Amino acid sequence: MNIAAMKANAKRSKRPMRSIGYELARIFFYGLYRLLGWRVLGEAPADKKMVIIAAPHETNWDLTQMLGIAFYYRIPVRWMGKKSLGEGPFGWLMRWWGLLPVDRSGPTKLVDQVVEAYEQADELCLVIAPEGTRADVKAWKTGFYNIALEAEVPVALGFIDYENKFGGLDGTLIPCGDYQADMETVAKFYAARVSRFNHPVTGEAMGKASD
Repeated sequence: MNIAAMKANAKRSKRPMRSIGYELARIFFYGLYRLLGWRVLGEAPADKKMVIIAAPHETNWDLTQMLGIAFYYRIPVRWMGKKSLGEGPFGWLMRWWGLLPVDRSGPTKLVDQVVEAYEQADELCLVIAPEGTRADVKAWKTGFYNIALEAEVPVALGFIDYENKFGGLDGTLIPCGDYQADMETVAKFYAARVSRFNHPVTGEAMGKASD
């Protein structure tokens, strides 16, 4: 791994400044990220629409790392949450923080709802943790892959490494429709990433696809 090259690529892949509110939030969250001793490495894709893998995921502190990375690149990330979170007096705040409301109880499948959101948006970068839980999992959930495949958007390889205290985005995967084949490539990328509690992201876990 060429750290110097990855650091240079991260600098080059920063996007133009956004709104004043966004830039103020960027100062806070990226500043916190650096204060905790972390660095951003890797090249973020230029695409305005993508699914971003967040892995490995074992602690709530991963959210802090993800926000620091996203704000560094100036990528306005979104995350899926139940529809009710976007309603009520604080619904606007949740949407401002990136909520993409989905209705799991309705007749429309989750993947179809998200694909429609991609079709309607000019920019949508959705962060998904395929492990689905902070526990040590035996199989990744395939929702991220199905969404990217149906929406025809790339999968950005987002990562954090607690041993070396760096994270970032480094490359994309264009889903071919063969989950097992695509995950062989992804497994190699994540094999060297060290999670908070040192549970490796293995190719075996990715191969045992779970809905």
